[in-house]
Amino acid sequence: MMPDKHGMVWWTELMTRDVDAAVRYYGDVCGWTFETVSMMDGSGTYHIAMKGDQRVAGIMDMSAMTHLDGVPAHWFSYFAVDDMDVAVATTKSAGGLVLREPFDVPDTGRIVILQDPTGAAMGMIVPVSPN
Repeated sequence: MMPDKHGMVWWTELMTRDVDAAVRYYGDVCGWTFETVSMMDGSGTYHIAMKGDQRVAGIMDMSAMTHLDGVPAHWFSYFAVDDMDVAVATTKSAGGLVLREPFDVPDTGRIVILQDPTGAAMGMIVPVSPN
């Protein structure tokens, strides 16, 4: 990981069922443009919000994610950590839960989805490159 990034909000993405409306809205309000890429698992398209040449956020369709049925559209954040094993162990010892075991995303980093001791879900990432 890059020096001094531990604990920073590394990435945030909007999970929504109306991607077209979200892209229009954030394009208008924030001045973002979008790059689209195929999802790693082939389940659809991921929209990367750009401010100039900098990636600032992502937007993805949560319609096919049946484990999120009934969950409203929401922003989901990932926090940079230096050591995934330490982050997971610390979360568990504090009373949090692992919602999805650590996994690798090529050219992005190692990610885990956790629930903190207050019940809030978030991701942690050991990034492979600067954001």
